[in-house]
Amino acid sequence: MLGVLGGMGPMAAVDFMAKVVRNTPASRDQDHVRMVVCSAADIPDRTAAILGEGADPLPAMRDALRRLEAAGATRIAIPCNTAHHWHAALQAGTPLPILHIVDAVADTLAGPPGAAIGVPATSGTVRAGIYQSRLGLRGYACRIPDDAAQAEVMRAIRLVKAGRLPEATAILRREAEALAAAGCREVVMACTEIPVALAAADGPVRAGLVDATEALARSCVAACRPEAAPVAA
Repeated sequence: MLGVLGGMGPMAAVDFMAKVVRNTPASRDQDHVRMVVCSAADIPDRTAAILGEGADPLPAMRDALRRLEAAGATRIAIPCNTAHHWHAALQAGTPLPILHIVDAVADTLAGPPGAAIGVPATSGTVRAGIYQSRLGLRGYACRIPDDAAQAEVMRAIRLVKAGRLPEATAILRREAEALAAAGCREVVMACTEIPVALAAADGPVRAGLVDATEALARSCVAACRPEAAPVAA
């Protein structure tokens, strides 16, 4: 059973679970991945913690993980890119495998080794080097928005969390287009709020967008599919 350590933010967790459902080949309820979710919206802000401006979220994430273990989860997904800064610490405290969102993304990238990958993400994800280090092991080079563009990405992420999607969409589309124009064949939507805002994006920018949430969902489906229930006699 897939345990979803969510609430970071709540809309992103719902988007992730919907993508798990959509990516599951199923003809009946019993073919779907069993899921249990802890929408722990009280987990302290991850970016603030990484930037030294807020409380450590690790104790609250560990508490949510314990709840998922108690509920019978057999593997864990965290639909929050920034929270993966604490992936190793969380994994060290549980026997359950925690799927890594950047590994899931790396498995979907089409570009050759050395290709520039655009990474619009939270300032916490950027500062922690979550994508730079993990994709670097696969031979990719990450292109991060400059300071002014990064401030705009963060503003858009906050707008998504506040439910102001049209404003966020305009900003994020512009920043994705700028990364593509700078030579990035693929642009990873490396914050789980970004795919929510760009769900209806079309035109040339659409082809190069890589949805980290979708990649994690597909990875979870592949990992959990053997758990599908047998057909009743």
